[in-house]
Amino acid sequence: MSQKEYFVDLHIHTCFSDGIFTPEQVVEYASRVGLSAISITDHDTVDGVQEAVDAGKKYGMEVISGIELSAELDNVTKTEMHILGYYVNWKSKSFNEALSVFKKVRIQRAKDIFEKLKKLNIELDPEGLISGVGDKVIGRLHFAKAMLEKNYVSSISEAFQKYLGLDKPAYVPKHYISPKDAISLIIRAGGIPVLAHPYYGHYSNKNIFKGLINDGLMGIEAWHTSHPPHIVKKFLSIADEMNLIATGGSDCHGAYGKNAAPLIGKMKVPYTVLEALEAKKRQIEEKNSTLL
Repeated sequence: MSQKEYFVDLHIHTCFSDGIFTPEQVVEYASRVGLSAISITDHDTVDGVQEAVDAGKKYGMEVISGIELSAELDNVTKTEMHILGYYVNWKSKSFNEALSVFKKVRIQRAKDIFEKLKKLNIELDPEGLISGVGDKVIGRLHFAKAMLEKNYVSSISEAFQKYLGLDKPAYVPKHYISPKDAISLIIRAGGIPVLAHPYYGHYSNKNIFKGLINDGLMGIEAWHTSHPPHIVKKFLSIADEMNLIATGGSDCHGAYGKNAAPLIGKMKVPYTVLEALEAKKRQIEEKNSTLL
């Protein structure tokens, strides 16, 4: 098999944030569809990485530690921005302590969502839902699933469209940090920061990219399920022009709806992307070793 036939998916969520699958289920499915490597990039947590790494050994799948941090541009519209981090040290005590802030704020956010839903005559069990989530990061998907189980909605998408989506009556914003702080947090954890789904976030201003690069950004997600072919080509060109690593992934959160297949592996991201990340990782390690 030639190298060009090896593919990776470097943007996948699990039940440890707002995905449906367990980390092992993600690894098993990725193996079944013929991927060579994946990365678990849950929102604001690395709690699912170890399980995925262990499953990778079982299924012969290369698993890259990852995360997706929620950030916000300090502009008039307070634009949301997500920063992916690859090869982060998920066992780092200081890194996990920093992430614990996100978890605490999300619990308060969950309580606020409960109150908003209650005013809409949607009665859910706060203690049951929060305890059911356990140590995982509670998000809107957990509410959508609970609403579906209680027959308040007929589908997950209806829950978001009517109640939980942006500007809907039960919407509560997430905890955000600045992109600079997100990039810094990833770098301090030994990771490689990458701008997630720029087209989805409507980031086409090169001045934004230049500012992020000055803050330490090392890559940009060119391949994404929301990026049509001409947009993939555009961001590949930008990556080349600005000396950024072009990455990609499905941004899979599971399978929704009847007979819906997971998005894992749908984007044909070449294995050379992972090789570029590995090369950058070695470069960082070599640079750090000379500073010791």
